[in-house]
Amino acid sequence: MKASRPTIADVARAAGVSKGLVSFALNDRPGVSPESRARILAVADELGWSPSVRARSLSSNVSFAVGLVIARDPEIIADDSFFPSFISGVEQVLAPRGQSLVLSVVGDEHLEEATYRRLAAERRVDGVILTDLRSADSRVPLLREIGLRAISLGRTDVDASAIPAVTLDDAPAIHDAVRHLVGLGHTRIAHVAGPDRLLHAARRKASFLHAIASSNLATPTVIETDFSAADGARATAELLDRAKRPTAIVYANDAMAIAGLGVARRAGLDVPRDLSIVGFDDSAIGRYIEPALTTVATDARGWGFTAADALLRLVEGEEVADIELPPAQLVVRASTATAPSEPTADRRHR
Repeated sequence: MKASRPTIADVARAAGVSKGLVSFALNDRPGVSPESRARILAVADELGWSPSVRARSLSSNVSFAVGLVIARDPEIIADDSFFPSFISGVEQVLAPRGQSLVLSVVGDEHLEEATYRRLAAERRVDGVILTDLRSADSRVPLLREIGLRAISLGRTDVDASAIPAVTLDDAPAIHDAVRHLVGLGHTRIAHVAGPDRLLHAARRKASFLHAIASSNLATPTVIETDFSAADGARATAELLDRAKRPTAIVYANDAMAIAGLGVARRAGLDVPRDLSIVGFDDSAIGRYIEPALTTVATDARGWGFTAADALLRLVEGEEVADIELPPAQLVVRASTATAPSEPTADRRHR
């Protein structure tokens, strides 16, 4: 049978002192002589004693955990390179500090609200990281109501001062992507966007449209998706079936861009000779596919690290101001090239 973990009572018995004195020594409280403290710590180390997070939580009314609730289809999460990298950055902060991440992936916004209420009622977490911000986001007043501290990824449009934000400006990189394509001679540039209800997807679309207008190009085709690879493939097929199909497509994430590249190839198109493709996120797989993906790079791991550190400081009672990360950057690789000069782009099939 597995031996039970040593308790404070075991340490007290071995050290020949009371449990109260052991508790004071282990929690670095006054009232214990240096000699007694040293002896108690040595015995605790010899027995392999370590603090019980549950006991610490009960005694201090602190959960030693933070929450991340994501209201997306789990299949979309599986496709998305952002969240694994982001969570890796969060864990870089939490693990060394003895903190845990409580992750919940729920199918809709009603379940999301219920999850926040449960986490608060059961004192499962000390705070949450708020992601996938929405227009008139109901979670902002909800978190205030249930008393959960929060850090948001991006600024909310409800009450910008209510929740400290960790922000990253992706607009310049979207403009750079469009300028890069225009410089290659592209005039028919489409955008495969994320859901309009998400602020970051709407912001990327608005930046794309502004860049197109600034380049004096005709209003492009924009197709909204749910961010999944499957929906990106569907949108690409729709674009390529047009009589005047685009010669370049800017996608709102790499998963959709890679799916779109596959669709284009199956349609008989050469990427990038017949169709240039730009992604967003700079996923690892995008660097190694053929052709390597031109994309917008964001530091998802750094974003997670910064958000988790800010949230722990907020939980500890520190005043936390908004934090601006370095802006996203366009990374040019092999999936973009000079626009086709012959009517290849207008033919439905080779």
